[in-house]
Amino acid sequence: MALWLSGCRDGEFQLQTGDLLFQVGRGEMTQAVDAATAHAGDEVSYTHAAIAVVEPEGVYALEAKSESGVVMTPWKEFIAASAMRDGKPVVAVGRLRREDRKQIGEQAVARGKAFLGQPYDVSFRPHNGKIYCSELVWESYRDANGTIFEARPMNFRAADGTMPCFWTSHFEALGEAIPEGVPGTNANDMAKSEKVEIVYRYDL
Repeated sequence: MALWLSGCRDGEFQLQTGDLLFQVGRGEMTQAVDAATAHAGDEVSYTHAAIAVVEPEGVYALEAKSESGVVMTPWKEFIAASAMRDGKPVVAVGRLRREDRKQIGEQAVARGKAFLGQPYDVSFRPHNGKIYCSELVWESYRDANGTIFEARPMNFRAADGTMPCFWTSHFEALGEAIPEGVPGTNANDMAKSEKVEIVYRYDL
């Protein structure tokens, strides 16, 4: 409780530039991502990651979206795109568990803005001139030692080991092999990382 109150003012949570945003999205791809990245026993499985940007004219989510690539989405639009639970958006706010998190967060936003206009990576492959949502966060969050979050072999299979039809059709349409095992990232792993502290949830 003390943790949550530290981020509130007059009872209302205040986002900070560089906050990590973890969201449950909507649509068929969201369902496929959830099937592949959910952890056993998860109460919530996050399928989208973004970075909060607080500017004088308003609050934005710096994000890579499948329909528009890397953009600065006004906060109300970002919230409206979330899955809802009891009328509340399923969005969590995370912060790094380190003293220099504010500085790193501000630097992450600056790096992330350099990707504005870059197309969304529907192939989910690294360093190909395109970028997907958690890859944007991965590329943006760095310190003197390099990227803060780890890239791990990607999994596209459901918990029972089967490959969802969505991914089979998706990559067949692209004429590409499914990048199973290729190093990558996902929103749910980032949200559950020991490096991140969830300081607020909009759905509670």
